[in-house]
Amino acid sequence: MVREQEHERTLGLAELIAIGVGGMIGGGIFSVLGMAVDIAGHAAPLAFAIGSLVALAAGYSYIKLALGFQSDGASFTYLERAFPTHPNISGIAGWTVIVGYVGTLALYAFTFGAYGAHLLGEEGSGALRMSLSAGVLLFFMAVNLVGAEVTGHTEDLIVYTKVILLGIFVAAGLGTVSADNLTPVFDEGVTSPFVAGALIFVAFEGFQLITNGVTETRDPKKNIPRGIYGSIVITSIIYVGVAFVALGNMDIESLIAAEEYALAIAAGPSLGDAGPLLVDIAALLATSSAINATLFGASRMLAEMATEERVPEALSHRTRDRVPWMAVVAITTLGTAFTVLSSLETIATFSSLTFLVVSMAVSAANLRLRKKTESRAWLVVLGMALMTVTITLLVVHLGQTQPLTLVVVVGLFAVIALAEIAFFERMNHRHT
Repeated sequence: MVREQEHERTLGLAELIAIGVGGMIGGGIFSVLGMAVDIAGHAAPLAFAIGSLVALAAGYSYIKLALGFQSDGASFTYLERAFPTHPNISGIAGWTVIVGYVGTLALYAFTFGAYGAHLLGEEGSGALRMSLSAGVLLFFMAVNLVGAEVTGHTEDLIVYTKVILLGIFVAAGLGTVSADNLTPVFDEGVTSPFVAGALIFVAFEGFQLITNGVTETRDPKKNIPRGIYGSIVITSIIYVGVAFVALGNMDIESLIAAEEYALAIAAGPSLGDAGPLLVDIAALLATSSAINATLFGASRMLAEMATEERVPEALSHRTRDRVPWMAVVAITTLGTAFTVLSSLETIATFSSLTFLVVSMAVSAANLRLRKKTESRAWLVVLGMALMTVTITLLVVHLGQTQPLTLVVVVGLFAVIALAEIAFFERMNHRHT
């Protein structure tokens, strides 16, 4: 296998799983559960299961490419190697992923601030929510500036604590589940869980962050596959369990009305007054670890793109410990600015479509490079077919029910593409 960079390898399997689970179980399960229930009804747990299948299908190609091309650039590098004569493909994908990461950081920070204000009994205070959102981003910027080892150990502690808290929620809630709240399963139609699964795919995008740390991973050939598959399976079990218990303890109308506080209210029947407190703390831990993991992976990808002059070169600057400090600061600054955007649905839709489309592109790159990555073509094609169906259903759903959101999302994609092309042409002109 090609080793394009050689860094000190400080990340083991525990840290990789923590980064993957931390990136996935972030604001998603707390913020998008209501949207999943709104679309899929009683089939919302199935929607999370479908999302996990798409993640596993995409994960296969990410693993093969990560081991074949060990680079912090991840999806950008894979597309660059697969389509060398069409550099704008990798450039646009890279820019899109970075903006997608900034969007998810904004989502996680917004959710942290909302639950923090709720915990303090000031959920109506926009100023407090904003202060907490900005504060948590700045805190994890400092953590990431210290280095990968501290980032990994911090992630271990936070992730495994929140998994235990969510496990308590599921275990306690199973005893008060009502079958009447769970049937009929397909009350919104057979295709509804596929549409919901596509919309909430942002809740699974965190596994990709593991590939951004491949050059800092011990024994990557063994630990990268275990880290990616392991984190997806753990996350899937938790998501399905949480959605099942939430639905089983509340009627659909109440879950939708509760919006991002749905889990806190759903914990009441089984845990009493302690339920909302447990969920608030779990939400703060979940969003914290997601911010930490996302900032870790996104900064390394951005720095690698800067090294290859596909974004401003200043973003490639690293410390003596190889920490891409300029990229960390830049992404934190943009994420903080984006927290003022409170349109949860637009952010979630854009982020989900972003990572679905990029996962499709990465799978296409793996198909093209399958001899080098030693991949099985039929597995890659099967995954691409599943992603195609999921993307199509989501776009059709948005066109029928939320055409304005679809227009905004497509517009964002267009702006990113035009900006990348303009930057690329400018750099080409400078070198000629």
